[in-house]
Amino acid sequence: MTYAKHFQTLETPQREPIPGKNQVQNDAGGYVFPVSDWVRLDRFLILGSEGGTYYVSERKLTIDNAQAVVRCIKDDGLRVVKRVEEISTAGRAPKNTPALFVLAMVMALGSEEARREAVTVLPRVARTATHLFQFLSEVQAFRGWGRGLRRAVSNWYSQLSPKDLLYQLMKYQSRAGWTHRDAWRLSHWIPPTEAHHAICRLYVDPDNLGARLVDRRQKEPTHYGPVNISAIPEDALRLHQAHEELFSVYRHEKDRSASLKETVNTAVRLIASNPSLTWEMLPTELLREARVWEALLPSLPMTALLRNLGRLTALGLLAPLGTHTKLVAERLTSEERIIGARLHPLSILQALNIYMVGCGELGSLTWSPVGTIIDALDEAFYLSFKAVGPTGARILLALDVSGSMDLGYVSGMHVKPREAAAAMAMVTARTEQSYAVVTFSHELRDFPITAKERLDSVIKRTRSLPAGGTDCALPMIWAQDHRIPVDVFIVYTDNETWYGGIHPCQALARYRRKMGIPAKLIVVGMTATSFSIADPNDGGMLDVVGFDTSAPQVISQFITGA
Repeated sequence: MTYAKHFQTLETPQREPIPGKNQVQNDAGGYVFPVSDWVRLDRFLILGSEGGTYYVSERKLTIDNAQAVVRCIKDDGLRVVKRVEEISTAGRAPKNTPALFVLAMVMALGSEEARREAVTVLPRVARTATHLFQFLSEVQAFRGWGRGLRRAVSNWYSQLSPKDLLYQLMKYQSRAGWTHRDAWRLSHWIPPTEAHHAICRLYVDPDNLGARLVDRRQKEPTHYGPVNISAIPEDALRLHQAHEELFSVYRHEKDRSASLKETVNTAVRLIASNPSLTWEMLPTELLREARVWEALLPSLPMTALLRNLGRLTALGLLAPLGTHTKLVAERLTSEERIIGARLHPLSILQALNIYMVGCGELGSLTWSPVGTIIDALDEAFYLSFKAVGPTGARILLALDVSGSMDLGYVSGMHVKPREAAAAMAMVTARTEQSYAVVTFSHELRDFPITAKERLDSVIKRTRSLPAGGTDCALPMIWAQDHRIPVDVFIVYTDNETWYGGIHPCQALARYRRKMGIPAKLIVVGMTATSFSIADPNDGGMLDVVGFDTSAPQVISQFITGA
């Protein structure tokens, strides 16, 4: 009998822990390395837990991540707040919801210093009223309305200029079961200027709640007359008057059951003279009119443009060789606009996925995709990542296409993990000069990609690949068996490996010995789980959060040793 065949450190089945290593069991039953709570905080802030994973429900994944966040808050709440602000303001996450949730937890569970810092950064993290209302929904699950929370909400409104306040009131009247009136009532907000006060009374506060709050503080009974219009700045007043005129005409047309032609003409005129009028501020019926969208197009924000590409195409504004098509393509491929709008690559990838299908996720809207727009979305995706130069290294890109990567969506968006992995791999393929791409589940396949191949084509090819069990050691085994010199293995996976007879870190160590190459391993985590196939005690291995916009830069710096 050879006892080593049952117990050794060089080759251990993935269903068993490596002797002497600190490993934990993943959700698929294999053994992997645990990541720190701070790494998990980053994963949660960027990837979230919406929809859960193949093995874990949304509820359990959220609870596990939240417990890790609590430990981070207890360890260093100030560091948590700074991390939330950094990731949110830099646009590194596709959704702001996890950041708002973590900030709400700090407001309830953090130290006094951490809570004060959370109050300070709230306006920078909650940049719209939608964000604020989402934050309020989250924070009420952890605490009541104490002085700190009232100050945070009051500060959020007070730091807005009169025009910005009016914009928020018009565009985001209610979200997540909250209204501005609710927020004012619970926060005891006192408008800081006469202009703020007038706008509140004009738009949301006909009973003059804000003024009564002032009275209660001053204990002086006062009688109020009409709204002081003269206190409102001219730019804000123009926006208000345009909005009122539009709805006045709309209500008149609706009352007499006449054509919407007059309303459309009025809307086009008012939008042209007031670019701050957004599509959310218009009556729903007008959003079915091509002329209205034609008027909105020049000032349409980038995020709104992405969301409405299908609608614009269905209305005929985006057509092959069309003038508007050229304009939209130019805007989508403007790096300055993409960065300024904090447009996340995952949002672009979701827009591409939906647009090339030709129908929306909900409703009956359909369209024929225009090639020029698909090309523009393809280019926009790469522009949304931080640009890096080629490293000159020999790189093997390995995409996990197992069954667990084909269920659910990354960050709750319309992109499956295996599609997201292929898209991220294309970022490296477009940059590097010496690379190869393979896919793996319980078996490995060559997956040739050229730098000139369009992203939608790569995603379609990825969807057609058969799924199976997960063996993350296969890329290293394959490279060794075929004597392929590799400087860096980049594995895009959910870390749910369990199938193979050798652990990925052992396969990498064996590759290094057999090939005489100090190869590195970069693991790009595509879900917010608590484990990794990378050995944290090996300086040649690195964990990266999938779809962090800074990931390509970090990968490049790790490869070059910077």
